[in-house]
Amino acid sequence: MRITRITDLDHDALADYARLTDVALRRVTEPEGGLYIAESSKVIERALRAGHLPRSVLMTERWLADIEPLVADHDGEIFVGDAALLETLTGYHLHRGALAAMHRPVLPSVESVIEGARRVVVLEDIVDHTNVGAIFRAVAGLGADAVLVTPRCADPLYRRSVRVSMGTVLQVPWTRLPDWPEGADLLRASGFEVAALALSDDAVALDEYAAAPPERVALVLGTEGDGLSPAALRASDRVVTIPMLHGVDSLNVAAASAVALWALRVPAPASAAGADAA
Repeated sequence: MRITRITDLDHDALADYARLTDVALRRVTEPEGGLYIAESSKVIERALRAGHLPRSVLMTERWLADIEPLVADHDGEIFVGDAALLETLTGYHLHRGALAAMHRPVLPSVESVIEGARRVVVLEDIVDHTNVGAIFRAVAGLGADAVLVTPRCADPLYRRSVRVSMGTVLQVPWTRLPDWPEGADLLRASGFEVAALALSDDAVALDEYAAAPPERVALVLGTEGDGLSPAALRASDRVVTIPMLHGVDSLNVAAASAVALWALRVPAPASAAGADAA
């Protein structure tokens, strides 16, 4: 990548970084433009390790020594400017030092993502990017295999989602379901029990469900506030709930995902556990 030190914003390629605080704009332009924004050296490194290709990088001078070796073998441009100029461009202070405009990878098929998986998380219409990122981090940290997002779910590659996930959206297999809740039939045909995490009179408690879980579970999580849609509940095989105390009816969806995934985690093989102990 060639290095360009900028003193003004008169560069066409800088349009990728404009108005990053306008969530509605980014949700429209990023998918159609085939780009997403990776923020911080750690996230950029994870994106490159995942095989994603950068179009350009934007940073202050102090981060050049860290970032330049990561992208040295790629085509494109490294824009270096002072903090005030970059804040004018992006709309916020680049306290994490660097942004990269990355080409979006082609999403894999649902069938390829769930092949061999035992624990899959389905996100139905979750619109908060912070929650999406936090769920991906829970998936990665607690050993689930993949994430499926419904057509109206927020973009996992939106800058805030990637940041909150600590870059795990770049390592966890995921894709979009073309239809929902019809996609539940595809999961069942692949051997998954579709378990809706929701409040319901006929729900089974999570600890009871986790005591003898099916071999393959697709855990469905609903949008903030309203929770899962009635159609999603009808399409599910079981409804599972996290028992609560002190009059609290539920947890934030990201927190609930972590609790449920911990309870439903697949134990490591005995040989692996023995190796860890040794």
